[in-house]
Amino acid sequence: MKYFSQALVVFALAISAAYSADRPNIVMIMADDLGYECIGANGSEMYSTPHLDELAAGGMRFLHAHSQPICTPSRVQIMTGKYNNRNYVKFGILDPKETTFGNALQDAGYQTYIAGKWQLEGGFEGPVKFGFEKYCLWQLTRRPSRYPNPGFEINGEEKDFKDGKFGPDVVTDHINGFLESRDESKPFFVYYPMILPHWPFVPTPDSEDWDPTLWRDKESEPGGFRTQKYWADDVAYTDKMVGKVVSKLDELGLRENTLVIFTGDNGTATQIKSTFQGKPYPGGKGSPKDSGTHVPFIASWPGTIEAGSESKELVDFSDLFPTFVEMAGLESSKIEAYDLDGVSLLPTFTGEGKRDKPYIYCWYHRDGERDKASEHVRDQRYKLYSDGRFYDIRSDFEEKNNLAKLAEGKAEDRLEKLQAAMKKHRAATLAADPIQAKRREGVTRKALEKKKKEAPEKKKKAE
Repeated sequence: MKYFSQALVVFALAISAAYSADRPNIVMIMADDLGYECIGANGSEMYSTPHLDELAAGGMRFLHAHSQPICTPSRVQIMTGKYNNRNYVKFGILDPKETTFGNALQDAGYQTYIAGKWQLEGGFEGPVKFGFEKYCLWQLTRRPSRYPNPGFEINGEEKDFKDGKFGPDVVTDHINGFLESRDESKPFFVYYPMILPHWPFVPTPDSEDWDPTLWRDKESEPGGFRTQKYWADDVAYTDKMVGKVVSKLDELGLRENTLVIFTGDNGTATQIKSTFQGKPYPGGKGSPKDSGTHVPFIASWPGTIEAGSESKELVDFSDLFPTFVEMAGLESSKIEAYDLDGVSLLPTFTGEGKRDKPYIYCWYHRDGERDKASEHVRDQRYKLYSDGRFYDIRSDFEEKNNLAKLAEGKAEDRLEKLQAAMKKHRAATLAADPIQAKRREGVTRKALEKKKKEAPEKKKKAE
C-alpha cells in the first residue's frame, strides 16, 4: 500500500508537471501614455520603435484596440476584466474587494510577478492581495523619482537607487531577474505596467544630455518637465525596455511558449503634438475621443499567432482577463464565476473558433462620480454616446458632425444596434449606481490609511 501511495504521488506530480509545461507563459506589457500614433508598425514616421516593430512583424497587430481615457480606469479594467461602470471607485485606487487576473492565474498554478507603476493604494500588501507573489513597483507607498536616481518598493521594502540608475532599467532588470530565477516547473505571468513614457519628460541614458546626478538629492519627484523636447527619446527608451524583456525570453528559450502583449494605458499626453498619416495628431489623454483611447496593441506568440498578421477585431481592456484564464486552461464554469465583461482573444490568436465582440463599451469619469460619467458604445467605425450623439469616426475623427438625426443606410442600421447595446449597459449602470456610490464613499484614501493603521493593532490584539 505504501509503494502504491508513493507511486500515485509520483504519477500526480508527473501529470502536474506535464500540465504546467503545456500551458503558455504570459507577459503583459502596458506603456504609460502612449497612443496608437507613436508606433512605427502603426505608420508613425516620427518615432523610432524598432523592437516593437519587430514584435509586430512576428505577431499580430490590432487596428481597433481601445483603452480607457486615463490611467487608473484602464488599470482597473485590465486587471479585473470588468467595465468601469460596475467596479470603478476613484482615481488611484483599486477596490480591495476586487479579484484580478493576478489572483486568477495564481489560483491556476501560475507564478505571478508585477513590476513598474502601481498607483492603486493598498500598501506593501496590496500587490500580494491582488495575486502577485513578488513585485518591484513605483508609487506603492510614496512618490519618489521614477526616472533618474529612482525609488521603488520591492517585495515589502522601500529601496532607493541614488547611484545614477534610471528607473525603467531597474524595473526591467528585476523582471529579467525573475525570468532567470523562476520555478521552471510552473508557467508564469508577468505584468509590466511600464513607467515610461509618462511625464516628467526627461533625458534618458541614451540622450546626449543625460545627467546621472539629476534629482539625486530629492525625496519626492519634482513637478514640471512636460515639454516635448525629450518625448522622442522617451518613446525610444520605452521601445528599448520592451526589447530587453523579449531578448531575455529568447535567451532563455521561452519565446515559443510565451504570449507577449504590448499596449498603452491611454492616449498620448496632451502636451505632445505628432504628425500621423500626413495629418496633425495632438495627444488626447483624458478624452473619450479616439486620440484619448486608441492605443497600440501587439500580440506575439511564435508558432501560434501568424507572423505579420493584422486584425480588425475590436479589443478593449476587459478582454485580457478572459483571454488569460482561457489560456491557463480554466473550465468555462470557473471563468463564468468571475463575472467578466470581456471576450477572450484566444480564437483570434489561434485562428480556431469564432470570437463575437460587435462593439466596445466605455464608462468614464476620472474620479468615479456616477452622475458625471461619459458613456459610449462603438464599433470600428461608428460611435454612440449615452446622450444620443452619434459619429462616423472614420470621417469625423474630431467628432464635430453629429449624425443622430441624419443617419441612413448602413449608418442607420449601426445606430440601431449600438442603441440596443447602450440600453443594455445603461441598465447595468443604473443598477450599479447606488452600490458603487456607497463603495466610493467607503473606499477612499483616508479609509484605506485608517485600515492600514488599524491592522497592526488588530494583529496585536489577536495575539
